[in-house]
Amino acid sequence: MKIELKKYSEQLQEWPQTGHHIMAQYDDKEIIVYQSYRKEIGEFAVKNQFFGGAFSLDRMTWIKPNFLWMMYRNGWGTKEGQEVVLAIHLKRDAFEKYLHNAVYSSYSADLGISNEEWQAEVKSSSVRLQWDPDHDPYGGKLERRAIQIGLRDEFTGSYSKEDILLIEDISDFVAEQYEFVQKKELQNLNIPAERPFLFKNQELNKKLKIT
Repeated sequence: MKIELKKYSEQLQEWPQTGHHIMAQYDDKEIIVYQSYRKEIGEFAVKNQFFGGAFSLDRMTWIKPNFLWMMYRNGWGTKEGQEVVLAIHLKRDAFEKYLHNAVYSSYSADLGISNEEWQAEVKSSSVRLQWDPDHDPYGGKLERRAIQIGLRDEFTGSYSKEDILLIEDISDFVAEQYEFVQKKELQNLNIPAERPFLFKNQELNKKLKIT
């Protein structure tokens, strides 16, 4: 795997415990996001290094840069239809493009716009933004918020092919690490090394409520 790993117990001491944070593994060129699919879609993506075949370009696809949040959603790769866990190395500028165009998936007064304005933005945007409670390896809910991003239309099209640098099947790694979770041996648990992601654009950070 072309992913840097680090003990979960060590990272836990370094991570923020509260607030809105894009926890991710990234550098100047790329950011890693995660998705889970049934074998037909996942194996095609790894073999061809793009999403095609049974992958639907007409549906919204959700990406998650936070590994443990993905593990919460897919049950460490044990849920039906989510057996193939993929690490997608995305171009960093593509990731920023998504969030520049993102609209919150639900309305709240702190967005600074009216409900009518928000509804108009939703109709015109093909990117959704959602903050959910982050989770620990056992699936326990945390105070820190984790991001997920929904893409459709032209953004699904670019995401599925030209925005991707590498697609890795990490299913075996996930299964190996899940054994430590099941045995309650978190001192042995290795996960991708992650740290808070910030954009250089402060207005974008503000829009995203990043702490």
